[in-house]
Amino acid sequence: MRPRQWLKNVLVFAAPLAAGAIVERDVLIPTIGAFVAFCLISSSTYLINDARDVEADREHPTKRHRPIAAGHLPAPVAWAAAVVLALASLALSLAIRPSLAGVVAVYFIFTLAYSLKFKHEPVIELALLSMGFLLRAIAGGVASDLPISQWFLIVAGFGSLFIAAGKRYSELERSIHRLDVADSDDRDDQRVDPAQPARRSLSGYTLGYLRFVWATAAAVTITAYCLWAFEVAAAPSTLPWAQWSVLPFVLAILRYGVVVDKGEAEAPEDAVLGDRVLLVIAVAWVVTFSLGALGV
Repeated sequence: MRPRQWLKNVLVFAAPLAAGAIVERDVLIPTIGAFVAFCLISSSTYLINDARDVEADREHPTKRHRPIAAGHLPAPVAWAAAVVLALASLALSLAIRPSLAGVVAVYFIFTLAYSLKFKHEPVIELALLSMGFLLRAIAGGVASDLPISQWFLIVAGFGSLFIAAGKRYSELERSIHRLDVADSDDRDDQRVDPAQPARRSLSGYTLGYLRFVWATAAAVTITAYCLWAFEVAAAPSTLPWAQWSVLPFVLAILRYGVVVDKGEAEAPEDAVLGDRVLLVIAVAWVVTFSLGALGV
């Protein structure tokens, strides 16, 4: 169920926080419910993915330690748990708001399509990975029936693409290194051998292409965030907190870019939690942005 990856689900709090309504009971409770619903539905999809990929995971240097691949959890039990978790998530989200159940269902369908069919298709799989993050961000606003800024959606969408492309870049970097081409004169043009035990979609990418994707996504994310921050700053506030939040946000993007460029962003949640400087910058951003959104 990968509880460490539930960190991604805190994105559901972004829209209520930006609206300055996160401390209101009628907003906070449904948002927490949306967070729990996404923890349940994402856990369901992780179980499905691992049950299907058990043989491939056993050839992976780190994934072979996952419970199903390691033989600690029988596949039939994993499938049954996945069904129970999916139904529980849909029931909870439906109880909160029918539209939230729709978002959760779309997330489940997209993630299932990714796991069953499109995870080996270059670019398509990047889009589906990004949609997973974007739908989490949308869910927070939907759960509380709050309007969602168009700039927020662009930040969430391209920020998600930045993370997804960085993840694939790190995986490709590791695969190329394993194939002993690390000292090639032009590594940006190197591709992983499709016959080798690695994610099949990686054979459709080069390091140069993925670097282009995550750099472009980062640029769009920063630009859209600046516009979103000034939109949030339109609310009365004693100091320009929202505008000031641009600095730690940009620093966070640049710092994460360092992690990506090193090829250490294969697991985004581990990359964030393992970088103390990035965590400090993230806290600074949360504080400044929150003060601006709440009109302090």
